[in-house]
Amino acid sequence: MTLPGDTFTPRRNGALVVNSLLALMAGFGGLLLLMAFAGFDGIHALAQIQTSNDTIRDDFLLRTRVLERIRADVYVSGTYVRDYLLEPESGKAEGHRYTLIETRNDMDAALEQYRALLNAEEAQPFRVLTQELAAYWSVLEPVFRWNTGQRRRDGYAFLRDEVFPRRQSMLGIAGRIGAINESQLNAGKLKVEAIFLQSRRRLTITIGLTIGLGLLLAAFSVRRIVGLESETSERYQEISDARTELKQLSARLVEAQEDERRSISRELHDEVGQSLTGVLVEMANLSTLIRTGDTDSVAAKTDEIKKLIESSIRVVRNMALLLRPSMLDDLGLVPALQWQAREVSKRSGVWVKIAAEQVSEELPEEHKTCIYRIVQEALHNIVKHADAHDVKVTVRQERDRLLLSIEDDGKGFHAQKEKGMGLLGIEERVSHLGGSFAVDSEPGRGTLLSVILPLVEPAVGNARESA
Repeated sequence: MTLPGDTFTPRRNGALVVNSLLALMAGFGGLLLLMAFAGFDGIHALAQIQTSNDTIRDDFLLRTRVLERIRADVYVSGTYVRDYLLEPESGKAEGHRYTLIETRNDMDAALEQYRALLNAEEAQPFRVLTQELAAYWSVLEPVFRWNTGQRRRDGYAFLRDEVFPRRQSMLGIAGRIGAINESQLNAGKLKVEAIFLQSRRRLTITIGLTIGLGLLLAAFSVRRIVGLESETSERYQEISDARTELKQLSARLVEAQEDERRSISRELHDEVGQSLTGVLVEMANLSTLIRTGDTDSVAAKTDEIKKLIESSIRVVRNMALLLRPSMLDDLGLVPALQWQAREVSKRSGVWVKIAAEQVSEELPEEHKTCIYRIVQEALHNIVKHADAHDVKVTVRQERDRLLLSIEDDGKGFHAQKEKGMGLLGIEERVSHLGGSFAVDSEPGRGTLLSVILPLVEPAVGNARESA
């Protein structure tokens, strides 16, 4: 059963569901984006670390190989000089000289290769090394023109005083360059560590945000689920109560139908039946008077029969009007309500006033019937239970709705606790047309019944024309 206050509940619940769905989609989308960002950032950081590490290692190995090549050439050059100076045979000495020249050429090529790999810190030691090597080879130039006697006489002293000290000095310079190269390797390691620390910091922040957002989503989801469970439980209870009310209403409707049939049967038997029986009796008397030729009595009896027939017709007409007034179809809603007000005022003495504002004559049949039956039921309840003196019925048509209010000055009742079959019937009629229904009443201060029925555009247009 739809309650008046719940008219827009489905729309509101639908909006809440849509908002919750959007919030969950946005939250989980953000969570997935953070996770994807963390994964891509981690992969990028690992690739960067690997690239930097490979670059530093390859550069270090290349520089080390070239430097070791220079060292080896410096070292073996001294050996070849020694063999050349100490060789007594001219042919073998010449072979050592050619080998020494090849070693120098290889050393020059290695120096050119290392020059391309220089950094700022190695520039000064490398310049000293090249100067020492140039001086070293300049010192060796005259030796290549010595004959066998000069080599035998001055060779050992030359090795001792010139070659070996210079070779040790150059090897020391090469060692310093190697140390600088190792320091560059250590600097590269520190750079890789810095990249690793930075990526780890970013990953930690991203994971923290992901966990935080995940916790928020979990809390929101749990809260929403609990809320939905509670709402579902309330709706289930409302449905259960509505089913109970529907069963009670069905039973009451059957009872009301039987009461109505009983009332109609009683009216037909007591009023119409007795009147027709009286007509039959009087017709028999009329027939006797006609046979006897009493003209004056015949006329009087005819008037009595006529009155009985008119009374029966009036009773049948009133019953028909109570069931469905023809003026509701012929003249419209407002005249039917005014007739109903007059009839109630004549029968009960309660003053009923009808106020209609811009009510179209082309209202839908369902709306006219609904308003008429609601007023009929409300006036019946007022006369029977309210002890009221004045009743005001107001019908007002607006652009997209039809408004009805019924206000009396009776004794009132507890609207939330006392809901009879009449009010349930009114509520069902209003709910069937998608409207809202409310009762405002307290003991001792009368009752206000309010109904709002939605209208479609054709009725609205006709209302404007009639206005």
